[in-house]
Amino acid sequence: MIFLKSELSLDERGHDARFHVVPMPLEKTVSYGSGTAAGPAALIEASDQLERLWRGFEPCAAGIFTTPVIDCSVPLEYALDSLAARTESIARTGHIPVTLGGEHSLTWAAVMGVKRALGRPIGILQIDAHADLRRAYQDFRHSHASVMQLLVEEEGCRLAQYGVRALCAEEGACRERNDVIFIDAEDLVTGNIHDITLPADFPEDVYVSFDVDGLDAAIMPATGTPVPGGLGYYQALALVRAGLRGRRCVGLDVVELAPIEGWDVWNFTAAQLTYALMGIVVENG
Repeated sequence: MIFLKSELSLDERGHDARFHVVPMPLEKTVSYGSGTAAGPAALIEASDQLERLWRGFEPCAAGIFTTPVIDCSVPLEYALDSLAARTESIARTGHIPVTLGGEHSLTWAAVMGVKRALGRPIGILQIDAHADLRRAYQDFRHSHASVMQLLVEEEGCRLAQYGVRALCAEEGACRERNDVIFIDAEDLVTGNIHDITLPADFPEDVYVSFDVDGLDAAIMPATGTPVPGGLGYYQALALVRAGLRGRRCVGLDVVELAPIEGWDVWNFTAAQLTYALMGIVVENG
């Protein structure tokens, strides 16, 4: 399948496209609801119903190339190695990898590939209901609940989190220890906050990781761990836009879509979200 296939010209979906989509149907460490293995295919199928025009221009004119699906039938470490190699290859050619998940543990590999390609510090802008800062969860070191801890404490990435509303004491301590930037969902939603400013020392190269459960469960119930009190659709996009202001997006992912049979609206929401994130990158220059 090809992202936005019905709307793209042959040139726009060629190898020279600015965005290279990487489907990653990973489902190895899910701890509550299941279904993330079906997420990428459902999102890509729904993307065929999107319109090219977004906020008055056509982000897809920059080109969207869909790469082959990462094989997730192999052990987790091999699947992650394959993704890291894929995103490294994409980043080395100056394109932007857009990984579609699949569970959130894939972000470690996607970021590591880009980091190897660029050879310089990367900051991570995370939209999520969960902090994902546990050292391990249910005996999985590469758990979806540990992915940001790995990137922050073992790989030295700077992290800015927005929309969190479920975390444990261990994660709070990890935030403090590693100077994680955050504004949690209650403050964002009740304060109607749509604008943020990252500190001057935050890396210029930014990777955006968008867990769909960062959105309120009323907007996005098709995810393994929905949490009430989340972000609105336009609010979440505004936060990403503000976070990228004056910086350069070097990769992004949309993860944790777990399709609900008979309710394609949530798949379409995830597809529209993905296209909107590409649009923000194009807007940003």
